[in-house]
Amino acid sequence: MRRLVNPIVLRAWMILWPLGGGAAAPALAVDAAQLTVTMCAPCHGADGNSTDHTFPKLAGMDQEYLLRQLKAFSSGRRRDERMVEVLTTVDPADFVGLASYYGQMQPKQGKVTNAELAAKGKVLFEDGNTDTGVPACAGCHQPDGRGNARFPRLAGQHQGYVLKQLADYRSGRRATDPLMTTVGKRLTDDEAQALAEYISGM
Repeated sequence: MRRLVNPIVLRAWMILWPLGGGAAAPALAVDAAQLTVTMCAPCHGADGNSTDHTFPKLAGMDQEYLLRQLKAFSSGRRRDERMVEVLTTVDPADFVGLASYYGQMQPKQGKVTNAELAAKGKVLFEDGNTDTGVPACAGCHQPDGRGNARFPRLAGQHQGYVLKQLADYRSGRRATDPLMTTVGKRLTDDEAQALAEYISGM
């Protein structure tokens, strides 16, 4: 049974849309538009550019990658109490619409607060650390950080969120990617900070 569209919520979405500053609204099912306002926007922003570093920016992420993450949260393969709670109220049939919505949003660049640290992060991102076996981030996430269907977009992501994910890989809390688990364990705290700083300004 499909959800009935609340006219107030739909009107709110129509008002919020111009704030995204992007191109014309993509043609999506009304359900997806409604869900982004009622379920997703409070954390990830109406345009996918969250303002709270504890919530990732989703704008411009590959749609196939986003869809796979939604399924991982829903199945329990990826853990996050807030996401699990929200997704219990969402029909899995709507995942495609949600992924499409945020995948078509225009991502915004973050701010670099320490240029020297970001320069060190740039070297790690492009070349890795051969002495400790840390691979170059660019090899998977693309030289411009755009990502693809398998690896998430990193460019412009919050420093705090990047650091949290690296820490989760290191601790084993996030165990969905063996390569990233290895990276998390081999990166020093200083290297992680440098990478997060560079990634934010990409």
